[in-house]
Amino acid sequence: MRSGERGSDLKRRTKVFALRIIRLYGNLPPSTTAQVIGKQVLRSGTSVGAHYREATRARSTKEFISKVEGGLQELEETAYWLELLIEGKIITESLLGDLMREADELTAILVSSARTAKKRL
Repeated sequence: MRSGERGSDLKRRTKVFALRIIRLYGNLPPSTTAQVIGKQVLRSGTSVGAHYREATRARSTKEFISKVEGGLQELEETAYWLELLIEGKIITESLLGDLMREADELTAILVSSARTAKKRL
């Protein structure tokens, strides 16, 4: 896969990830705990794609790295909130397992992108 195709696929994947997070939030129970954690996961999970899109328009390699690393921070935060939803017994792991795996895969891709960019500096 060429670099442009990879970037386009990552744009699509981060957007699909955000849409899945939006649907998750919409299906959370109405309890205060679920809603508070849900708003956190909604914010962090939907910002991953925004960070990546900003990275694709970066004016420099340093700016690209900064935006990608911002996306990584948001992914790590999203994983944390998803873990709390599971461990707090708000949602079962079977319902969130695939979303957690996608967060892990996106993390691996963005880590690789940041490392490659750092080598170019």
